[in-house]
Amino acid sequence: MAIATEFIDFIVPIKVIEQKYPGGWAQCLNDHADALGRSVWHDKHLFRDGAMGPADIEYLINHWTDLGFIPTVEKDGQKVWKDICVFQGILGGSTLPCDWIAFDSKQHVAYLKGTPIGEWNGRVSY
Repeated sequence: MAIATEFIDFIVPIKVIEQKYPGGWAQCLNDHADALGRSVWHDKHLFRDGAMGPADIEYLINHWTDLGFIPTVEKDGQKVWKDICVFQGILGGSTLPCDWIAFDSKQHVAYLKGTPIGEWNGRVSY
């Protein structure tokens, strides 16, 4: 499965949410219930929230960091995404290296590297 990407995407592996989000995956879904299908969607592997600008994405990073997520680490002297990934769907790539995200530029979908794309989830049409 995969998730549709838009402007600025904030992506977290569900397995990391299960480990670090207070209350786990069920609580994360409950906390984001009002945004599901609007700015938030997910597949079996990835959770996605969205932002329209730098201040919005900075808020998401800071909020999730406060919850105990580690946004970045240094790997081989380079800053890389760890527990989260900020991805620019319009530009087709993560803002820093992210070794767990794959991207299909034709469909504009991201998916967990090593898993099949399959069907994708995204914004609900109104």
